[in-house]
Order: sequence, then structure tokens, then C-alpha cells
Amino acid sequence: MVNHVFVIRRHELTDVEWELLAPLIPSAGRGRPRAEDRRVINGMVYKIRTGVSWRDLPERYGPWKSVYTRFRRYAIDGVFT
Repeated sequence: MVNHVFVIRRHELTDVEWELLAPLIPSAGRGRPRAEDRRVINGMVYKIRTGVSWRDLPERYGPWKSVYTRFRRYAIDGVFT
């Protein structure tokens, strides 16, 4: 396991929240390595909590389309339920 140092910003998951959520995130399939889970999930949380449009997500969450695509896939697959 790799330990990362994260700066917790408003509208992002705390370390405790992330520890509870991380095991519930589906693992990556085959193919290209995907963006870091915590970064992408924080982008989703930021979008939901602020109401900003997908295209206006701060760059620290990675490409907005990657965050949106994963959000949509999780919604369709029932990950959020």
C-alpha cells in the first residue's frame, strides 16, 4: 500500500471518510491505468457539494471528462446505492 499525503480542502473527503469509502470502489479493469481513485472521487464530491458544472471542475481533480465518465459509470452500475 502506498501512503499519500493529501491536503484536505473544503468539499473533499477527510482521511477517515476515504478509509471507509475506499474498499467500496470497484477495482480497475484491464487496459490503460485509470486516474487515482481518491482524486476522482473528490472531484465527484466537489461537483455534488458545490453544484459546479462538470466542465468547471478544478484541474486538481484531473480532466473533467474522466471524472464525469467514472461518475456516470458508477451511477449506471449501481455503485452509489
